[in-house]
Amino acid sequence: MKAVCDRGNGNGLWGATNGDGAGVYGTAAGGGFGVLGESMGGGPAVSGRASGTGRAGYFQGDVEVTGRLLGGGADCAEEFDLSSTDTIEPGTVMVLNQSGNLEQSYKAYDKKVAGIVSGGGNYKPALVLDKKTGSDINDKRIPIALMGKVYCKVYANYSPIEIGDLLTTSDIPGHAMKANDPLKAFGAVIGNALKPLLKGQGLIPVLVTLQ
Repeated sequence: MKAVCDRGNGNGLWGATNGDGAGVYGTAAGGGFGVLGESMGGGPAVSGRASGTGRAGYFQGDVEVTGRLLGGGADCAEEFDLSSTDTIEPGTVMVLNQSGNLEQSYKAYDKKVAGIVSGGGNYKPALVLDKKTGSDINDKRIPIALMGKVYCKVYANYSPIEIGDLLTTSDIPGHAMKANDPLKAFGAVIGNALKPLLKGQGLIPVLVTLQ
């Protein structure tokens, strides 16, 4: 079947369902594609939109991407389990405990640092790995920025923070500070400051570089 639309904003093929089935369904028994979309202009080859509580896209099985993953977020994050039911704000510095779960950092130069809670300020995660859903999943899971830009809670009263400074954990719960001691900082660096903070506590953007 071939469907063509000559209007600029029309649909070549449109399908809908009022039940649990698929509006458009495609299958391939051989090596072809069940559904194939190709863009000859500037628009997407395949687009999904969720107007309700459902997902815009869902895949079962492996997903292969040969191009770039583009998104409106600033970091790549992964979800981890919390060690408690405490509410943790975005931008909080987190460390691993003995059970492998996360808790707020609470001491300086902690080599168990896991990263920064994603979603602070106007930076949102572009991609969240290991995201689990369902009633049997622990709802106390938070996304930790693995790479990219993320807002971070910092404490600058020990030492002013300048752009490019390496940051590590501090003894102020959930806050980073400037890493002044290179020997202690080895293995406990969170990232590089992207904005300065001369004193006090604040929320600044950080380029995540765990090392």
